[in-house]
Amino acid sequence: MNQTIRHALAAALAIIAAGCTNPAALETHADATDGRPVVTIDPGALEGEAKGSLAVFKGIPFAAPPVGELRWKPPTPPAPWTGVRDASAFGDACPQPKPKLSSLYTPEPMPMSEDCLTLNVWTPADAKRAPVFVWIHGGALWGGSSRDPLYDGARMAERGIVVVSINYRLGVLGYLAHPALSAESPDGVSGNYGLLDQIEALRWVSRNIEAFGGDPSNVTIAGESAGALSVMYLMAAPQARGLFARAIAQSAYMISVPALEQSSHGAPAAEQAGVALAKAVEANDLAALRAMDATALTEAASAAAFGPWPSVDGGVVPAQLVDVFDRGTQAPVPLLTGFNSGEIRSLRVLAPPVPASAAAYEATIRANYLELADEFLRQYPASDLEESILATTRDALYGWTSERLVRQQSVLGQDAYLYYFDHGYPAADDAGLHAFHASELPYVFGNLHSTPPQWPKVPATDAERRLSDALLGYWTRFARDGVPVAEGEPAWPAYGREGHYLHVADVPMPDTGLLPGMYDLHEASVRRRRDHGALPWGWYTGLWSQPLPKQP
Repeated sequence: MNQTIRHALAAALAIIAAGCTNPAALETHADATDGRPVVTIDPGALEGEAKGSLAVFKGIPFAAPPVGELRWKPPTPPAPWTGVRDASAFGDACPQPKPKLSSLYTPEPMPMSEDCLTLNVWTPADAKRAPVFVWIHGGALWGGSSRDPLYDGARMAERGIVVVSINYRLGVLGYLAHPALSAESPDGVSGNYGLLDQIEALRWVSRNIEAFGGDPSNVTIAGESAGALSVMYLMAAPQARGLFARAIAQSAYMISVPALEQSSHGAPAAEQAGVALAKAVEANDLAALRAMDATALTEAASAAAFGPWPSVDGGVVPAQLVDVFDRGTQAPVPLLTGFNSGEIRSLRVLAPPVPASAAAYEATIRANYLELADEFLRQYPASDLEESILATTRDALYGWTSERLVRQQSVLGQDAYLYYFDHGYPAADDAGLHAFHASELPYVFGNLHSTPPQWPKVPATDAERRLSDALLGYWTRFARDGVPVAEGEPAWPAYGREGHYLHVADVPMPDTGLLPGMYDLHEASVRRRRDHGALPWGWYTGLWSQPLPKQP
C-alpha cells in the first residue's frame, strides 16, 4: 500500500508541476503519514477514514448552503476551500419537523441545519472506474437523512461498487412554490428545490466521482418510498438526462401532484398553496419568509398541513408522471422496482378505518367504482375487511406503480425487473407487520442490525444473512451491469411479455403473473380520474375514493 501511495503522490506532484488545472485528476486513496484516505476534487482536498478495505468520506458539500437570499433558490456550487477538509463525520440533516408520535421510522436525534446539502461516499480503496450507486433517502419529502445507519454503504462497497448517499431540502424549504418566487426566477417557476438538489448532487457525481474510483458513465440512482418517488421524477426531468445509466425504485408511488399555476386533479395550484402557507405563518413577503428561523418555519408549515410535493412546472417536472411515462419521454434506462406485501401494516394512517359491516363496505365500493365494483370486490372481498382495506391501499399506491414502471420501461425496449418482497421474521410477524414498508432495506444494504430504535429486530440467523446476501448480490450486480444476479440464487428474469417477477419470501423465487387483475383494475381507475381532470389518484382509493366518473 505504501508503495502505491508513493507512486500516486509522485504522479500528483508531476501533474502539479506540469500546470494541471483539473483538481479532480489528482487522485490518491491514502495519506502517506497516517493512512487516512485523501482525495482532491473540484472545491479542494478531503480527508476521510480508512475502514478495512474501504475509504469513507462523509459530509462532503455538493452545493452552497441554501440560507438567507439562497433560500428557495436552485442550488449553486460550494465555495472552494484551502487546505485539507475533514470528511470523517456526517453533515447535518436538512431541517424537518420533530416527530409528533413515535413510530417504526422515528430516527435517533440528529443535528439539523440549512447547511445540509452534503453527501457521503464509500469506496473500495483500490477502486478504479467502479460502478456508482447513488442513494436517495425516503421520508415523505418531510424527513430523513443520508446519515441514517440503515443506509450505511459499507457492505455494498465491499462488493466492488462506489456508494453515494445524499441529502436534499425537505418540506417547505424544499418544495415551496409562490408567485413572488416565480417572479424572481429567470425561468418564471418556483418549487421543486429538493429535486433540483438531487440533480445537483448527480452533477457533482459526474464531475468528481472518478477521483474516488468511480465511473461517472455507470451511475445507478436508487431510492425507497419518497426516494423512489424522487427516482421517478429524475427519470422524467430533462435536466437529469445523461447523469445516470440505471434506476432502482423501491416502493414508489405515482401519485397526482399540483400544477404550478392552476388547480388540477383536485389540488390547488402550488403557488396558491404557497400563498396560503405564507398567510398561515404571518409572513407578508419573501423577505419575511426568508428571515424566519428554519426550524420554526418547518414546524409551522407542518402544523399548517403544507404538502411538500413536486409541482408540474413544465420544466424540471414537465408533466404528471403518468403522462410522462405514457408518452415514453422518461429516461430510457434499465429499471429494478418492486413493493412489499405488508406496506400499509406500518402506515395505517394511509388506510380508512374498517366499516361497521360487510354490507356497508360493499355498498360504498359499488357507489364509488360503478361497473368496476365487481372486479374491485373480487380483488378486495368483504369477507376479510381489514386485509382487503390494507391490500387496496397498498396496491393503489405501490403495486400499481411498480407494475406500471416495468411495463412502460419494457415498451421503451429496456430491461425492467419487478420484485415482491413478502418476507417476514418472528418479531415483525408477531407485531402484525409482515413485510412492512421499508422492511427490505436492512437486507438490501446488508445492515440487518442497524435498524431504527422501534424497528422489529431481525434475528441473527444464517437464513436472514443468506437472504440479505442474495438481495445485496442482486442490487449490486444490477448497479454493475444492469442485470440482477446473485451467486447461488435463482436467475431473475426481466418482466417481459410473460410478466416475470421475483417473489422474495424466505428465499427469492422467480414467478409470473403477480396479483392477477390488480394492475388492470387500478389502471382503469387512474385513467378515468386523469381524463376527468378534477380527480386525484393514488391516495384516495377504496372506501376513501370519490365516485368515479361514468364512462362516456
